[in-house]
Amino acid sequence: MNSIRRTVGAKTVDIAAPVVNWARKSALWPMTFGLACCAIEMIAAGAGRFDIDRFGAGVFRPSPRQSDLIIIAGTVTLKMGPVVRRVYDQMPEPKWAIAMGACASTGGPFDSYSTMQGVDRCIPVDVYIPGCPPRPEALFYGLMRLQDIIMREAPSAYIFESDGSVRRQRRFEGEENLLPATQVAETALTGNVS
Repeated sequence: MNSIRRTVGAKTVDIAAPVVNWARKSALWPMTFGLACCAIEMIAAGAGRFDIDRFGAGVFRPSPRQSDLIIIAGTVTLKMGPVVRRVYDQMPEPKWAIAMGACASTGGPFDSYSTMQGVDRCIPVDVYIPGCPPRPEALFYGLMRLQDIIMREAPSAYIFESDGSVRRQRRFEGEENLLPATQVAETALTGNVS
């Protein structure tokens, strides 16, 4: 019965994919997760001069359970890595991540024992925004690239198991099945591909 529900439900959702994806990309609710100087630029992006509301992402949420996008803005230390992972795990599916700035993307100029060399070592990242710090316009460009990714995703890529867990397969139109996002993060942490 569960396989029938998954198969029929997936085909129904895939038929309505353009509408579902348009709704997802037009109503992103980012979580406020500013760790350093890039957070000031993220805050400026929400101000009247730049107005992130034009892209449907102006409702910054204080809780991970109410958001579907996490913008990691700033330096992530090794001590903060498990906290970032815990917050990411508390977000409901579908969820996306943006690494904003050189520090979140690669560790930036801080090649030290305490700095994580890229937040992709603890969570799967969808879009990287370079810069130190990146301007609000760069955040908007990264947000538009994320919207392009969302429009290419198959809504049935999110497989809801009978026990309530969710398995996310990253696959786009015309591509073979890729690794699930959880396996990508585990591969980045351990270096082992299973």
